[in-house]
Amino acid sequence: MKTFVVLALAGMLAPAALAQRQTFAVNPGASEVRMMLNTTHEVVHGTFHIQSGSVEFDRTSPGMSGLVIVLADSGKTGNGIRDKKMNNDILKVDQYRVVSFAPKTYTGTITPSGDSTIQVSGVFTLLGSPHDLTIPMQIQLDGSKATARAHFVVPYVQWGLKNPSFLFWKAAQDVAIDLDLVGQVSPQK
Repeated sequence: MKTFVVLALAGMLAPAALAQRQTFAVNPGASEVRMMLNTTHEVVHGTFHIQSGSVEFDRTSPGMSGLVIVLADSGKTGNGIRDKKMNNDILKVDQYRVVSFAPKTYTGTITPSGDSTIQVSGVFTLLGSPHDLTIPMQIQLDGSKATARAHFVVPYVQWGLKNPSFLFWKAAQDVAIDLDLVGQVSPQK
């Protein structure tokens, strides 16, 4: 009889436990990556296009998995000459077509609906080299709609990218990134 009760409880609780695993599917057309680079003469603003993104998470466990992929050659700063230099000399888009972030874990609490603040740790891959990075994120869940926003700094020169400085025009050693992901959340199958 005890075995039956244990099996019955396990059978009833298993769907509830599985329902906690969810997938955040990013809508690339509604999402955006913005960058800001301080220089001696101006602040350079630019945008990049997100190719795809999907993140699996469980609100009861700190583990995450998935991948957000940004097209490296999609960067636009409003200056064609600067964009060409960024693509060819700095991002080396002929060799490295994408920049990506693979979340691994998070700290904080993701509420079933409304706003949450978490810290997402994962691997940021730039010029084919992986770098551990923790990103503070603001999450909002509203039914199946979801947004994830983050502001963080990438130490691109420290990570091996070329600094675009020349003559009297000097650029900072890091670039600020604003990430806005919009998409749908659904139970994982």
